[in-house]
Amino acid sequence: MQIKDIAAIVTGGASGLGAATARGLRAAGAAVTLFDRDATRGPAFAAGIGAAFAEVDVTDEASVAAGIGTAVAAMGRITALVNCAGIVIGERTVGRDGPHALASFRQVIDVNLVGSFNCIRLVGAEMAKTASTGAERGVIVNTASVAAFDGQKGQAAYAASKAGIAGMTLPLARDLAGLGIRVCAIAPGVFLTPMLEGLPEDVQAGLAADVTFPKRLGRPEEFADLVRFILGAEYLNGEVIRLDGALRMR
Repeated sequence: MQIKDIAAIVTGGASGLGAATARGLRAAGAAVTLFDRDATRGPAFAAGIGAAFAEVDVTDEASVAAGIGTAVAAMGRITALVNCAGIVIGERTVGRDGPHALASFRQVIDVNLVGSFNCIRLVGAEMAKTASTGAERGVIVNTASVAAFDGQKGQAAYAASKAGIAGMTLPLARDLAGLGIRVCAIAPGVFLTPMLEGLPEDVQAGLAADVTFPKRLGRPEEFADLVRFILGAEYLNGEVIRLDGALRMR
């Protein structure tokens, strides 16, 4: 699939990895619609890069369906979905104040895992309507994390949600193969997103210390570069790709 022919939805597209992905796809000539809950930053950022915007809660079926309608109206079709919407918390299973709050565990799973699947199933159904010009109708790229494989203390909820993303990659690829839709996931390491940019330099250096090489935090545009590669690599399917400088979390 040629990037210039792609019509992509990017969830969580108003900030962080999602924003970098949306910017990179637009720069390469793809049509893009951002899904995000931020109704202030989202439209302004979308307008700045020449993308469409829909205020969407990825956990809500009606909200995602409405967003798909906006995307189809803006782009005419959908041929790619990049799921970047997600949240993270730090909470131990049993801490000083007692057991992990069940509500916060459910929220992380709901947004990161259920929200991703909600978009996949609904966008996948829309992709299936697209007249195929060959064997491929669409590509779905999900965001896992190295925490799926070596999560740290306080990451039970986040690691579980991202392990779910990694674990469903192959079944999704198999489910959607008959429709001509590929599915892959990226498992990023520690990236310089807005949350980390606000930390002191010595803290950032500490986070980068365990990265094997290059010994620095990942750049969001590097994530976007890998998304573009996956979209264009027709034989790449059902794979979870670590993007982490050979980082293995302690």
